[in-house]
Amino acid sequence: MPHHRESHLVARIGWLRAAVLGANDGIVSTASLIIGVAASGASRSSLLVSGIAGLVAGAMSMAAGEYVSVSSQSDTERADLDRERQELATQSEAELDELAGFYVERGVEPDLARSVAAQMMARDALGAHARDELHITELTTARPVTAAFTSAATFTAGALLPVILAAILPAGVTVAGEAVGSILFLALLGWIGARAGGASPARPVLRVVFWGALAMAITAGIGRLVGASV
Repeated sequence: MPHHRESHLVARIGWLRAAVLGANDGIVSTASLIIGVAASGASRSSLLVSGIAGLVAGAMSMAAGEYVSVSSQSDTERADLDRERQELATQSEAELDELAGFYVERGVEPDLARSVAAQMMARDALGAHARDELHITELTTARPVTAAFTSAATFTAGALLPVILAAILPAGVTVAGEAVGSILFLALLGWIGARAGGASPARPVLRVVFWGALAMAITAGIGRLVGASV
């Protein structure tokens, strides 16, 4: 019988999360930084230096943060698999009962569940327990390097947009133009992320626009206060 393979959107979770997080942070943090500096009355050169410095620092921070956090998840998965491998070597009968119990909980008759568990363990005991006991699969397994590069690259792409705006906008409309342009970029990002994940775009778009606008408004206010007091 030929195998019927389906492609599911959940397969995109690993890279999509890192990509959306990176691009969103790139836009929000860099635009907020530039708006705050612009609101203080700084020159265009200061805006560009601040924006580029924020871009580089943010990209490195995103890469390091993703690598460390996802590596911690990977370490935990590896430790659980090592323990499971040891239990399979020393308590195989108990592990068979345990695996059969999972199938019974899902509605399989006890005798059939034990038969299925025995067949699964005969083929790939560790894989069966990783999937059904630990919930570790090819789709969900931690990939630190992929997450780090994805986050850094998408942060850079997102941060470039407000930097470009800072370079081309007339001095008199830098704050307003940066805010409007960045909010439009965030709305587009929310729409792209929703479409890539197969979700309705309305809520993701509103979510990223609200928090992005709030961050930019706060930094603009702080920039004006600092500029007025210096």
